[in-house]
Amino acid sequence: MTATRALAAGVWQADLSRSTASFQVGNLGRRANGTVPVTAGTIEIGPDGALLAVHGTLDLGAINTGIAKRDQDLRKPGLLDLDRHPVMTFTATSSRAAGNGWHVTGTLAARGTETELGGTVEVSSLDGREAVLTATARLDRRTLGIRAPGFLIGRYVDITVTAVIAQSA
Repeated sequence: MTATRALAAGVWQADLSRSTASFQVGNLGRRANGTVPVTAGTIEIGPDGALLAVHGTLDLGAINTGIAKRDQDLRKPGLLDLDRHPVMTFTATSSRAAGNGWHVTGTLAARGTETELGGTVEVSSLDGREAVLTATARLDRRTLGIRAPGFLIGRYVDITVTAVIAQSA
């Protein structure tokens, strides 16, 4: 039995205190890493183990790269425009079983715009009451209108969300 089949049908909620989002992007020829708080996350599993819905929210306003000046720069209108758009959301539009999880495509909303984003969701550490989901995706920042020169900020942002989920009562 695959882990996806072991998830009971119904709605599963992220435990926000044990869920994290991280990213990696090129910055001045090096890799910059950062974290962003997960503020909401739900998935819905059908009776056959199919992934029916995914929705997640990140608080970009609390972005942390470990360098205060860089975090301030990311707030600027030409980059993430965080004073006007501090939240990023993802809502799945389709999914298919793949490996120990699913390949998911959906709508990512940030900076007042939307773009399509696809990635994988793997299920691990399943104990019947809780599971760990690890979602990974590669975002082309240009699809959100971020036009910084490539030598300053890499074109692709690798995003990983690790969420501990539990079935809603």
